[in-house]
Amino acid sequence: MEFLPKELLEGLRVAQKRKSAKTSRLRVLADGASWRVLRRFKGGFALDADRVSHLRGYVDLYDGSTHIATCLIIASEVADGELICNVKRETAVADRAPLDFVFEGPEIAGYLSKA
Repeated sequence: MEFLPKELLEGLRVAQKRKSAKTSRLRVLADGASWRVLRRFKGGFALDADRVSHLRGYVDLYDGSTHIATCLIIASEVADGELICNVKRETAVADRAPLDFVFEGPEIAGYLSKA
Protein backbone atom coordinates (compact mmCIF):
# COMPACT_ATOMS: atom_id res chain seq x y z
CA MET A 1 0.00 0.00 0.00
CA GLU A 2 3.05 2.25 -0.04
CA PHE A 3 2.40 3.21 -3.65
CA LEU A 4 -0.98 4.83 -2.92
CA PRO A 5 -1.24 8.56 -2.10
CA LYS A 6 -1.72 9.54 1.55
CA GLU A 7 -5.17 11.01 0.88
CA LEU A 8 -6.40 7.78 -0.67
CA LEU A 9 -5.00 5.69 2.18
CA GLU A 10 -6.68 7.96 4.73
CA GLY A 11 -9.98 7.72 2.82
CA LEU A 12 -9.75 3.92 2.77
CA ARG A 13 -8.99 3.85 6.51
CA VAL A 14 -12.01 6.07 7.29
CA ALA A 15 -14.29 3.95 5.09
CA GLN A 16 -13.09 0.74 6.74
CA LYS A 17 -13.67 2.24 10.20
CA ARG A 18 -17.16 3.35 9.23
CA LYS A 19 -18.03 -0.08 7.80
CA SER A 20 -16.78 -2.01 10.84
CA ALA A 21 -18.62 0.36 13.20
CA LYS A 22 -21.89 -0.22 11.32
CA THR A 23 -21.59 -4.01 11.19
CA SER A 24 -20.33 -4.53 14.74
CA ARG A 25 -22.89 -5.13 17.48
CA LEU A 26 -20.20 -5.33 20.15
CA ARG A 27 -19.71 -2.34 22.44
CA VAL A 28 -17.75 -1.55 25.58
CA LEU A 29 -19.30 0.22 28.56
CA ALA A 30 -17.11 1.97 31.15
CA ASP A 31 -17.91 4.81 33.57
CA GLY A 32 -21.29 5.43 31.93
CA ALA A 33 -19.79 5.88 28.44
CA SER A 34 -20.20 3.43 25.56
CA TRP A 35 -17.96 2.78 22.53
CA ARG A 36 -18.37 0.43 19.58
CA VAL A 37 -15.82 -2.35 19.16
CA LEU A 38 -14.26 -2.14 15.70
CA ARG A 39 -12.72 -5.60 15.86
CA ARG A 40 -12.06 -8.28 18.42
CA PHE A 41 -9.03 -10.55 18.59
CA LYS A 42 -7.55 -13.06 21.00
CA GLY A 43 -6.39 -11.12 24.02
CA GLY A 44 -8.25 -7.88 23.33
CA PHE A 45 -10.24 -5.63 21.04
CA ALA A 46 -9.91 -2.39 19.09
CA LEU A 47 -11.91 0.83 19.50
CA ASP A 48 -12.04 4.03 17.44
CA ALA A 49 -9.17 6.24 18.66
CA ASP A 50 -11.06 9.38 17.57
CA ARG A 51 -13.73 8.66 20.20
CA VAL A 52 -11.55 7.43 23.09
CA SER A 53 -7.84 8.04 23.58
CA HIS A 54 -7.11 5.94 26.68
CA LEU A 55 -8.95 3.13 28.46
CA ARG A 56 -7.86 0.98 31.36
CA GLY A 57 -9.45 -1.07 34.14
CA TYR A 58 -12.69 -3.05 34.33
CA VAL A 59 -15.15 -2.66 31.47
CA ASP A 60 -18.33 -4.45 30.44
CA LEU A 61 -18.66 -6.02 26.99
CA TYR A 62 -22.09 -6.10 25.35
CA ASP A 63 -23.44 -7.76 22.21
CA GLY A 64 -26.36 -5.53 21.38
CA SER A 65 -28.23 -5.29 24.68
CA THR A 66 -26.90 -8.60 26.04
CA HIS A 67 -24.15 -8.35 28.66
CA ILE A 68 -21.67 -11.05 27.62
CA ALA A 69 -18.47 -10.42 29.61
CA THR A 70 -16.50 -8.28 31.99
CA CYS A 71 -12.93 -7.48 30.95
CA LEU A 72 -9.84 -6.17 32.70
CA ILE A 73 -7.88 -3.93 30.33
CA ILE A 74 -4.23 -3.75 31.38
CA ALA A 75 -2.84 -1.70 28.49
CA SER A 76 -4.07 0.38 25.58
CA GLU A 77 -2.21 2.06 22.77
CA VAL A 78 -3.16 3.99 19.65
CA ALA A 79 -2.11 2.45 16.32
CA ASP A 80 -3.43 3.37 12.86
CA GLY A 81 -6.40 5.28 14.24
CA GLU A 82 -7.45 2.44 16.55
CA LEU A 83 -7.16 2.15 20.31
CA ILE A 84 -5.80 -1.36 20.83
CA CYS A 85 -6.90 -2.65 24.25
CA ASN A 86 -5.04 -5.64 25.69
CA VAL A 87 -7.16 -7.69 28.06
CA LYS A 88 -5.68 -9.63 30.96
CA ARG A 89 -8.91 -11.29 32.05
CA GLU A 90 -12.26 -11.80 30.34
CA THR A 91 -15.04 -13.40 32.38
CA ALA A 92 -18.24 -14.55 30.73
CA VAL A 93 -21.45 -13.38 32.37
CA ALA A 94 -23.78 -16.21 33.44
CA ASP A 95 -27.52 -16.04 33.99
CA ARG A 96 -27.28 -17.97 37.28
CA ALA A 97 -24.85 -18.38 40.15
CA PRO A 98 -22.12 -21.00 39.79
CA LEU A 99 -22.61 -24.30 41.61
CA ASP A 100 -20.35 -25.05 44.56
CA PHE A 101 -20.84 -28.82 44.27
CA VAL A 102 -20.64 -31.54 41.64
CA PHE A 103 -24.07 -32.44 40.28
CA GLU A 104 -24.31 -36.19 39.67
CA GLY A 105 -27.16 -37.78 37.79
CA PRO A 106 -29.72 -36.52 35.32
CA GLU A 107 -31.41 -33.20 35.88
CA ILE A 108 -35.08 -33.75 36.62
CA ALA A 109 -37.37 -31.53 34.60
CA GLY A 110 -40.60 -32.59 36.29
CA TYR A 111 -42.60 -35.48 37.73
CA LEU A 112 -45.41 -37.36 36.08
CA SER A 113 -48.45 -38.12 38.20
CA LYS A 114 -49.78 -41.69 38.45
CA ALA A 115 -51.98 -42.61 35.52
